[in-house]
Amino acid sequence: MNLKVLYVEDEPFLSRIVSDGLKSSGYNVQAVADGNLVMDAYASFKPDICVLDIMLPSKDGYTLAKELRKFQPDLPIIFLSAKVLTADVVEGFKSGGNDYLKKPFSMDELLVRMEALLHLFKTQPDAITDESPKVYSFGNCRLDTVQQRLTTSSGEHSLSFKECALLQMMIMKKNDVLERQEALLKIWGEDSYYNTRSMDVFMTHIRKILKDEPGIQIMNLRGLGFKLIC
Repeated sequence: MNLKVLYVEDEPFLSRIVSDGLKSSGYNVQAVADGNLVMDAYASFKPDICVLDIMLPSKDGYTLAKELRKFQPDLPIIFLSAKVLTADVVEGFKSGGNDYLKKPFSMDELLVRMEALLHLFKTQPDAITDESPKVYSFGNCRLDTVQQRLTTSSGEHSLSFKECALLQMMIMKKNDVLERQEALLKIWGEDSYYNTRSMDVFMTHIRKILKDEPGIQIMNLRGLGFKLIC
């Protein structure tokens, strides 16, 4: 069976070119041009991977990624966008994207990145699976990996897909070292400089949420990784 790609793009010419390229490479493609139609398409098509534009009619790609994550936390999502500022890229990752490809892009590069993500999510031994716990308790806090929600003494906090995965890995290794390279390879797929900086942004957000929690501390072990003490 061909792998299914949900491709969301409102520019007709680009949508046709990319769809044809994906189909000629063996993918089964469902193209959608309006943000309001994406969730219905997702429910009926059940894609293996989603390729999202950001600037769309009715509902933007950031919002759609967050909604897709609620239904399927492990769905690979790639953003394709003409928005090239660092803040836009970071927002793409924080909203749940696994990769971000700036327009204009080559079809070969898109295919390589899709294949890498599909391989990562299919073969990653420690990825979140149906057999993994859905809820983790640590200190007085609670992490729900399905809803991507962290409950602390100050209330409930929504996390991005990668923030949730990063905190889950730290909880599973609490009071032990989570090596940077291990986290980068398992969540981002590679330990590049950009991904390292992206991980630091997410870790800063997690630290901010947990900074006033008694008995919980996140240590940064320079050059090695992180340790969640609780």
